[in-house]
Amino acid sequence: MRQPFSRSAVLATAVVTALLAAGCTGTPASQAPADASAPVTIKFWHGWSQPHEVAAIQANIKAFEKLHPNITVVSTPNVTDDKLLQGIRSGSGPDVVSSFTTDNVGLFCNGALTDLNPLLQKAGIDKNAVFVKTMVDYTQYQGKQCTLPLLGDAMGLYYNKAMFAAAGIASPPKTWSQFSADAVKLTKSRGDSYSQLGFMPNYHGYNTTPGHYLAQYGPSYFTPDGKANLANDPAVTTFLKDQQNLVKALGGYTKLEKYRATFGDEYSTQNAFEAKKVAMQLDGEWRLANLKQDKVAFPYAAAPMPVADDRADTYGAGYVTGTVAGISATSQHQAAAWEFLRFLTTDTNALVTFANAINNIPSTVAALKSPQLLQDPTFQTFVKIAGNPDSQTTPASPNGGQYQTILADFAYKVEAGKVQDIQAGLRDVDRQIDTATAQAQG
Repeated sequence: MRQPFSRSAVLATAVVTALLAAGCTGTPASQAPADASAPVTIKFWHGWSQPHEVAAIQANIKAFEKLHPNITVVSTPNVTDDKLLQGIRSGSGPDVVSSFTTDNVGLFCNGALTDLNPLLQKAGIDKNAVFVKTMVDYTQYQGKQCTLPLLGDAMGLYYNKAMFAAAGIASPPKTWSQFSADAVKLTKSRGDSYSQLGFMPNYHGYNTTPGHYLAQYGPSYFTPDGKANLANDPAVTTFLKDQQNLVKALGGYTKLEKYRATFGDEYSTQNAFEAKKVAMQLDGEWRLANLKQDKVAFPYAAAPMPVADDRADTYGAGYVTGTVAGISATSQHQAAAWEFLRFLTTDTNALVTFANAINNIPSTVAALKSPQLLQDPTFQTFVKIAGNPDSQTTPASPNGGQYQTILADFAYKVEAGKVQDIQAGLRDVDRQIDTATAQAQG
């Protein structure tokens, strides 16, 4: 199964910088509604590539063209962000685009894609009422709504019910302290390795990235004026120490890394959770499709990821990200492009059928509540996480996900015990992020 947000945004940064430096932000065509009789062809570039994904996209295109017989949509799959931006710069590229990563929203909003706020207002669409709150957050930057959420991903905790029962654990943990205690209780050491690990806490363990963890602590990555705020937010220091302590409690960094080296490919039957090497795993809703496809025999379930001890009242929230879509600023068919984008992102049936087909979460409040959406209890756990008002995402920035990379590089050193003063280290991280931001803004 596809994991949308795993694609790096950093590689696209140079392309966007070149686009903006060249001043190729385009001259949008009329924002008037598309003429119901004038034929027009628009180009839609997106990143989906697997046969069932492309088929689902084509089904929605066909449904749209039936509603708008004068508009023909030509779809191009498997397009990366750098290719999207090169196409926009050329002026002969896509009219509508979809990106797998929210990291590039800040870059897209700096001239590559059209600000959709006027179109939303004219259409009478209240984005804060129609779309899931967290998904609105990651589709805008500095007041510009240059993308809309298409499908989403939510992170939660998968757990092996048989292992829980054998360890005498009645229910999934809700706070970090409970989580740490359960992880230790579920761990069985065997010499310098394990016969069973409660949880793989290391940051290179599939989806256990700093950003996915940190959402459970309610961080403030930036100040209102855009300055890095990691050193000033006590939640970040607490998070780093909590994770470091869990690493120690489970046997130490070296022992865990040696065990992690035995894990199979994330999208194979040798995934550590499927192979019963771990009892709990931080993962997304798409994992359910893998578990079913691979006919996993042991009983499993999913729950929200535990939250920081001082945020117990926010349990149920999680990290949310997803796929975004927008209109090229160089498109000469923006009226028709808007009709297509609005259909893709707000039509309940289109969203639900697409979400069911590729095992992702729809992005509107109405679609989340649709009885036609997959009702599997495990999947619905992630639907509830996505709709939780306390769920968080990583904010947009002008340099893609570079600030996340800087934080992750530091977190790797912390978990390995190479950092003596976390607070001083975070101050340096903030300086690096601010420098990178200044460079991106020219």
